[in-house]
Amino acid sequence: MSALTRLAPNLSLHQQVTSAVSAAGMQVVAQEPATSFDGTPTTRFILSLPSYPQRTLPLELSDSFDPTPEEFARELAAYLGETAQRLRSAAPAALLSLSGIPLTYSDFSWPFHESTAGADTSLVHGRINLASTDANGQPPPLHAPLHAKIAAAMTVTFREIVRAPEQPFAESFILNAVRKTLDQGQLELVKSGNRQPVPVTTRYYSARSSKFVFNDTAEPQRRAFLAAKTFWLSGVPSQDAPVWLLDPRDAQYLNTSVADLKISVEALAKEGQIHLSADPSFASPSSSLLARRPEFEAKLTEALSFIKPTFNEDMRRGQTNM
Repeated sequence: MSALTRLAPNLSLHQQVTSAVSAAGMQVVAQEPATSFDGTPTTRFILSLPSYPQRTLPLELSDSFDPTPEEFARELAAYLGETAQRLRSAAPAALLSLSGIPLTYSDFSWPFHESTAGADTSLVHGRINLASTDANGQPPPLHAPLHAKIAAAMTVTFREIVRAPEQPFAESFILNAVRKTLDQGQLELVKSGNRQPVPVTTRYYSARSSKFVFNDTAEPQRRAFLAAKTFWLSGVPSQDAPVWLLDPRDAQYLNTSVADLKISVEALAKEGQIHLSADPSFASPSSSLLARRPEFEAKLTEALSFIKPTFNEDMRRGQTNM
C-alpha cells in the first residue's frame, strides 16, 4: 500500500507530497506558489536526490488536488519512483526521439486547462529543446536556440482515459505524443515562433489492451534506440554519468515492455557497446559506441532536415500549370 494511502485527508498538499517524495528516496529542495495557464492556483515542487542535489525535476500540482484516494496515491507513488530513477541519470529531463533527435523538456504548465478558443479540448503548454550536442555538454551555436513551444490538446474522448489532468498522470503520454509528432515531421524546432499543436487522441490508446500505443518496434530497432540514447544522453553530456535504460516512458513510446528493453540492454552490453553500472538498468557508453559519433550526428542532421519545412521551388518561381 502506498504511503499516501495512509495519510490523513486533512494534511496539507505540502505534507502529502513531502511524505510521498521521501518514501521514493527524494527530497523537496524548494517549492513555490504558481498558477496554471487558466489561473488555477498550483504549487510547484522542485525534487532532487540527496546524492545528486544538483539534478532536479519539477512537480506541479493543483492546490485543490487531493492525492489521498488509493487509486491516486498508487499512481503518484509509481510516478515518483520513476522520477527518482531519472534523477540518477546524466540528464534527467532529456529524451531521445526515435528519429534520433536528443531533446530536453521544460516550462510545462500543469494541470491541463480547457481551450479558450471554443474547441472542446483540454490543453497543456510546454517546450522541447534540442539537447546539448558537443563533447563539453554545450550546444553548437547553430543549434543552440532550436526549440518548439507546444500546445498538447487532449480530446474529450481521450480525457475519459486519464485518471486526473495532473502532471503525474499525464506527463509520460504527453511527452511521448510530442516525440511521435516530431518523428512524423509535424513539429519544427525553431529559433523563435508560436506554439505548435500536438494532438493527443484515442489513436494513441488501445482500448482492447488498455494501454498507450505510439510506435511498433522490433528488437533491433529498440537496440539501436538505446545505443543512441546512451550516446546522446550519457556520452555527450558526461562520459562518467550513466543513463537509465529501463525507463517505462521509453517502453510506452516504443510499444514494448521494460522486460524487452532489458533484453536489448543485455545485447548491447554483450556487443561491447555499453558498460553496465552496478545497477544494470543504468549504463554508460563504451569507447566503441563513442567512436560512432559520425553515425549519430549524421542521423541527427537527417532528422533535423526532415522536420524543417520545404517549399516547392518551381511553384515559388511561378512554374506551375495551376
